[in-house]
Amino acid sequence: MTRDAGGSTDVYTCPMHPEVRQAGPGDCPKCGMALERMVPAAGGDEDEGELRDMQRRLWWSLPPSVLVFVLAMGEMVPGVDPGAWLPDGGLSWAQLVLATPVVLWGGWVFFVRAWRSITARAPNMFTLIGLGTGAAWLHSVAATAVPEVFPPSFRTESGMPPVYFEAAAVIVVLVLLGQVLELRARRRTSAALRELLELAPATAVRLGENGAEEQVPVEVIEVGDRLRVRPGEKVPVDGEVLEGRSAVDEAMVTGEPLPAEKESGDHVVGGTVNGTGGLVIRAEKVGADTLLARIVDMVAQAQRSRAPVQRQVDRVAAWFVPVVVACALVAATVWALWGPEPRLAHALLAAVSVLIIACPCALGLATPISIMVATGRGARSGVLFRDAEALEILRSVDTLIVDKTGTLTAGRPELTAVETLDGAAHDEAALLRLAAGLERGSEHPLAAAIVKGAEQRGLEIPAAEDFASHTGRGVTGRVDGLHVALGNRRLLEEQGVDAAQAERRAQELRAGGRTVMLVAVEGVATGLVAVEDPVKETTAEALAALHDEHVEVRMVTGDTEVTARAVAERLGIDAVEAGVLPEDKERIVAELQRAGRTVAMAGDGINDAPALARAHVGIAMGTGTDVAMESAGVTLVKGDLRAIARARRPSRATMVNIHQNLVFAFGYNALGVPLAAGVLYPFLGVLLSPMIAAAAMSLSSVSVVGNALRLRRVTL
Repeated sequence: MTRDAGGSTDVYTCPMHPEVRQAGPGDCPKCGMALERMVPAAGGDEDEGELRDMQRRLWWSLPPSVLVFVLAMGEMVPGVDPGAWLPDGGLSWAQLVLATPVVLWGGWVFFVRAWRSITARAPNMFTLIGLGTGAAWLHSVAATAVPEVFPPSFRTESGMPPVYFEAAAVIVVLVLLGQVLELRARRRTSAALRELLELAPATAVRLGENGAEEQVPVEVIEVGDRLRVRPGEKVPVDGEVLEGRSAVDEAMVTGEPLPAEKESGDHVVGGTVNGTGGLVIRAEKVGADTLLARIVDMVAQAQRSRAPVQRQVDRVAAWFVPVVVACALVAATVWALWGPEPRLAHALLAAVSVLIIACPCALGLATPISIMVATGRGARSGVLFRDAEALEILRSVDTLIVDKTGTLTAGRPELTAVETLDGAAHDEAALLRLAAGLERGSEHPLAAAIVKGAEQRGLEIPAAEDFASHTGRGVTGRVDGLHVALGNRRLLEEQGVDAAQAERRAQELRAGGRTVMLVAVEGVATGLVAVEDPVKETTAEALAALHDEHVEVRMVTGDTEVTARAVAERLGIDAVEAGVLPEDKERIVAELQRAGRTVAMAGDGINDAPALARAHVGIAMGTGTDVAMESAGVTLVKGDLRAIARARRPSRATMVNIHQNLVFAFGYNALGVPLAAGVLYPFLGVLLSPMIAAAAMSLSSVSVVGNALRLRRVTL
């Protein structure tokens, strides 16, 4: 399967430089790290080629490196002469024979990456590794093959120049070990994506026109196909339930632990697990259009995005390698001029140690690894971060603007009251029957609520004639031969109807948060119908949690002032602006930003998109429109505002984790470079071995990745 670079499983990128993309595996031209898939395939086996190669090089290089180390260290043990059985100079030749395959084959990949970094003028960790091990090995080969060319300052008390085959070989082995550990750890950072990918079943049961069942690959399912989902099976695609009743486990998509009851007319999400009941569904979204596929793409994009804090790291990293090379040259110069004999040998040792210990891998990984782990953790709990910037800023939000319909409320208006006026010629059932007959011709959401309410009451809904819609006022028409008008007071007055009594009762209902429409039959005000969009059960709890975190909540809605204020008072919302247009929402966000507020906007509709894009952090309800999700930096899959408070926790934890990583990486280099340069030698007579420097360098990268992986256990 091949898709484009925006969300391909066959396009590879670098975790440190997400702008680097290519078809197929390889190395990053900027940092030399192994590229990885932008979206890992389920199972991830095909991503292990780099890991297997490094493991093979490690295991083949380890035995000769151990032998070289034993031969070299044996010389330092009093009374031990490991080369006694060899001719003069044979010990150095034995080390050369053992170390050369390790350096030139085991470490060849590092030299290739170092050369690419030089030709690309993008020095990186492999530049330092290549310079350090290359210098140590070349010096040792020359010292073994033509020792007479070395000046006295390079010679030891034995009269021979020292060799560093054991340092070059062991450094290669330690760097290989570090790469293996790092690749294994990096693979764990994409575990959340693989878990999501593995949710999708490979096959589905498709029903033919005659009801015959056919097992087919999910890839061939088309919109409109009828599919059977047996108990315990995974839902193959997004769809609508046509038959059956069951509880569906949606935890891996929404983060909700309790199964959701599904029956005819409800929607199901691909990848969720059916419970004990059988379902027949109609496919509505397939392939890349399913919610699961969109979640995977969104998480993958977020994992590759750059947090604002990364810009500071990038500025430092651009100067890091040149500064390290300069430090190595300074250390070598100081040892060559003022160090003990053999001065030049000590100078080479110090320079190699500085180059090896200061590899910037830990510094480069500090931010992107934390971002990858945190976005994956959020995805498993139904909180999708579109980019790293949203993840970083969300923790500092002090003002939340919320739309009412679909955000605070369910977004599905329900008929809640039908009342007749004193002396009306029709009872409530007859009034509702006439209103539903008229509204059946309207496409307004409130009209659908009236029609559905009549159907739920078992009323037969008649057809309307001469239907007319009056924008902003209501509708008129003939039902059962009677002229019916349904709308606001202005419409009835235009029809010559006295609406004063009906309007007084309507105001009372509106004060409770309901939307009220007046009904007139044959020119006489007869009654009214009230529709209410119920507040979500979780909204009050969510707003209380945000208030506890000192976040000011403001409602900005297009609804009427009376209805909006009724809802706001019930929920304890801090401020309300009603009757606003989409451009007004964007203006309000901008005004708060100019006042110094860090603003988040939560909404679900197309009309919210401009404000979502303008806010510091846009938060879209996953139950809303695609436009809202595309405009937002965070998507709450379940559309539950409680997830905003949950989303702030990984935001805070991630920034703490990144700062820990950066302190560790900078502190490691601030301490390691002086030690490698020999700052302790005048006081303790200690000069850091390049082998110890290589071990410290490898472990620093692994430690940074390990610290980032702790974010997988953050409680949301």
